[in-house]
Amino acid sequence: MTKKNILIVGAGFSGVVIGRQLAEQGHKVRIIDKRPHIAGNCFDARDEDTQVMVHTYGPHIFHTDNQSVWEFIQKYSVMMPYVNRVKATYNGKVYSLPINLHTINQFFGKTCSPNEARALIEEKGDSSITDPQTFEEQALRFVGKELYEAFFKGYTIKQWGMSPAELPASILKRLPIRFNYDDNYFNHKYQGMPKDGYTEMVKNMAEHPNITVELGTEFNFDERASYDHVFYSGPLDAFYQYQFGRLGYRTLDFEKFTFNGDYQGCAVMNYCEQNVPYTRITEHKYFSPWESHEGSVCYKEYSRSCEPEDIAYYPIRQVGEMALLDKYLTLAKAEKNITFVGRLGTYRYLDMDVTIAEALKTAEVYLKCINESDAMPVFTVDVR
Repeated sequence: MTKKNILIVGAGFSGVVIGRQLAEQGHKVRIIDKRPHIAGNCFDARDEDTQVMVHTYGPHIFHTDNQSVWEFIQKYSVMMPYVNRVKATYNGKVYSLPINLHTINQFFGKTCSPNEARALIEEKGDSSITDPQTFEEQALRFVGKELYEAFFKGYTIKQWGMSPAELPASILKRLPIRFNYDDNYFNHKYQGMPKDGYTEMVKNMAEHPNITVELGTEFNFDERASYDHVFYSGPLDAFYQYQFGRLGYRTLDFEKFTFNGDYQGCAVMNYCEQNVPYTRITEHKYFSPWESHEGSVCYKEYSRSCEPEDIAYYPIRQVGEMALLDKYLTLAKAEKNITFVGRLGTYRYLDMDVTIAEALKTAEVYLKCINESDAMPVFTVDVR
């Protein structure tokens, strides 16, 4: 195999996983990132005063059913057991999420069995909605008006900046309710947190003699010709200098504060009412339950529209955005020797495990293309 000279733009999971896989096959990999740190939005660091490991860009909890991904990350970090148990404050009371049997009984003042709870929720649901088209219709059909207005409506308006009646039903992909007392937020087989943090995990991935990492470094378009292939995990519209306009994202603002002791007794507390300006408070020492800290670091989290200088978090992917995306995809598909990857490069919301799985697949496809003298595709996933 001819050894290739590779440029990877972005030192988050997408870029570093691809880089590691290619470096192990003897290819020379240069990874650049305009930020002063590795690991992208998964970056974490110790708070100087409390020594709590803080998820700088908001909490990241690893959960997956993909055994290959789970085995892959354990090469680079000890994964500690962690179960995400989210609480929600509404109307002066605290409830467990996702909605489960305890939530139902507490909210309605009942002592229902699972079968009784099913019957209750079926009765509460709006059976006249036979083909839900919007988030609101989906919620009203399957959980009813009271639970929808308590736990979904206000939170969704704050998170997305629009009414649930304007959002597609697909956002609520499955019935958001459990008829047992399971309050594990995720259903996945493998769940955990890296013992030494995500930053250390990604650093370990990038530790290879065939990899160089340059931080605080912008992508220079003129350098493309110097490389056999470029993997680009930056924003797709930025690559084309926003010539058709900017794709829409939501961004997050964090109001950090410290507390001596335990502030809320859990990692995540949602605030579901619209008159509370933040969506949730996260208490970061609870993301590392194997550690002990007197002090505590908390974030109040606010969601808003992303402006040009903001960090893009959640792609909106509404009808107008998808029409704009199509224009950029038309340009991208005419490119050669470049592959767009990751959340920003493909304009899709991705959990960490999916990001890693797609990066592993992308590296595999590239190595196969080299072996078979085929052209590497611009996208290795369906972006639409």
